[in-house]
Amino acid sequence: MLQLVGKDALAETDKITLETAKLLREDYLAQNAFTPYDKFCPFYKSVWMMRNIVHFNALANQAVEKAAGMDGQKITYSLIKHRLGDLFYRLVSQKFEDPAEGEEALVAKFKKLNEDLTAGFRALEDETR
Repeated sequence: MLQLVGKDALAETDKITLETAKLLREDYLAQNAFTPYDKFCPFYKSVWMMRNIVHFNALANQAVEKAAGMDGQKITYSLIKHRLGDLFYRLVSQKFEDPAEGEEALVAKFKKLNEDLTAGFRALEDETR
């Protein structure tokens, strides 16, 4: 179906769902045994990566749905990706964090990303009101 109508014909929430599925498939599930950061993945790293991906999905859907009912500028998936591109890049780059840095250091980075996602979406919603 998607190949027939194209991504542009999808609802904004469906675009977010597709991007989340892509994140899960390409950045969460795919592993490269030949790299030091990815040859094994400790449980805490898996949990925090998933937590941040799910958090992004929830915040993005919430922002799109809130803006749909308001008179302000509409929040679209392309606007999210454009304005929050640096956060999206950090989300994709989580897999490159090396467990050799230690659990405490990685958890701090993952928590910071989680907080930055919340702040980024809050700022985006404030801008579009």
